[in-house]
Amino acid sequence: MNRYLIAGLTGAVALSVLGYALYRTGVSAGRTQAMVDQPAPTAATHAPQKPGDIDPRTGKKILYWHDPMVPAQRFDHPGKSPFMDMQLVPVVEGGADTGAIEISPRLQQNLGVRTALVARGQLHPEITASASVAYDERDVALVQARANGFVERLRVRATLDAVREGEPLADLYVPDWVAAQVEYLAVKDLNSPGAADLVDGARQRMRLAGMPEDLIRALEKRGRPQSRFTLLAPISGVITELMAREGMTVTVGSSLFRINGLRRVWVNAEVAETLGERVHRGDAVHARTAALPGVAFDGRVGAILPSVNVATRTLTARVELANPRMELLPGMFVTVQFAPAAPADVLLVPSEAVIETGTRRVVMLAEGDARFRRVNVETGAQGGGQTEIRSGLTVGQKVVVSGQFLIDSEASLKATEARLQ
Repeated sequence: MNRYLIAGLTGAVALSVLGYALYRTGVSAGRTQAMVDQPAPTAATHAPQKPGDIDPRTGKKILYWHDPMVPAQRFDHPGKSPFMDMQLVPVVEGGADTGAIEISPRLQQNLGVRTALVARGQLHPEITASASVAYDERDVALVQARANGFVERLRVRATLDAVREGEPLADLYVPDWVAAQVEYLAVKDLNSPGAADLVDGARQRMRLAGMPEDLIRALEKRGRPQSRFTLLAPISGVITELMAREGMTVTVGSSLFRINGLRRVWVNAEVAETLGERVHRGDAVHARTAALPGVAFDGRVGAILPSVNVATRTLTARVELANPRMELLPGMFVTVQFAPAAPADVLLVPSEAVIETGTRRVVMLAEGDARFRRVNVETGAQGGGQTEIRSGLTVGQKVVVSGQFLIDSEASLKATEARLQ
């Protein structure tokens, strides 16, 4: 009986081993058939090639690809970045890879983040430039000899001497004038017919000899000839050229004095050529000088000279200033401020919101929900703590004016992390 029992047990074990072997064979065959029947994955399923494809990692629609280190540049296909040694990163719809960074309100408070609205307004930019005082070349008088004669006495003996209008400059002896006066007095005393015509002829000869009308009237009133004649200053100013000396002989047309007036002066301001478009003829100007503290001079731009200094790359703006007390002297250094007239409405942000990177200008845009994004902008004029924005922003957006450098650093770190993934 024991032998039958052992034989039965042995048979049962053999059947179990055989059944297990058949099971394993069937499973392997099923897996092989399943692998044969399953279609191979396509490149379009796992590698999106155009915007609108679904990103297999997030299941969201891809908007474009970009380099996280240069987020402003967009690409419509994946590949290697032309800027960095890395692959382009997809930006998905509603995702956080759009160049934005999230900062919790508590961290914003710790960073001291403040924002300001982008608004339209009038910018009053003030351009400050250094300048020097010069003579107004339109206020010049030349004193010349009107007849042949001699300089008997000089009343002004040096250049840069100040003179006033009507002040004596020199005494001249003119023989031709003496002879003309004697002839006039001789015919004036005649009582014969036609004497009036002779008097008019003698008076005309005095005019032709160069005698001024005031001398002729003095002769008629005094009734005796005058041998010496005094030259008077026609305007107030300073003697800038002195060509007369006592005892010298002068001829008709000889220049004896040059007088430059100081009631009005020119201020030649050097303005950078990049700012030339903002300075125009007629703009109001305020000038100050360290030599006269507390005194301001108001004037206007008279002309923009049509030349550029090749050494300093500056334009010369000629400013006309009234100088009634003759306090401004040629060669004096002054500082001028230009105030362009009729400013237009432009898009403005606080100047402290603009980050200068060297090659571009960036602002941190607050998008709400504790998100911030870098935006490249094109700036224009500046003034009064405001900067003109020509492109990149719209009215009503919020820009960060405090703590933006820390936010920008955080965004750079996020971009670095994306590059290393």
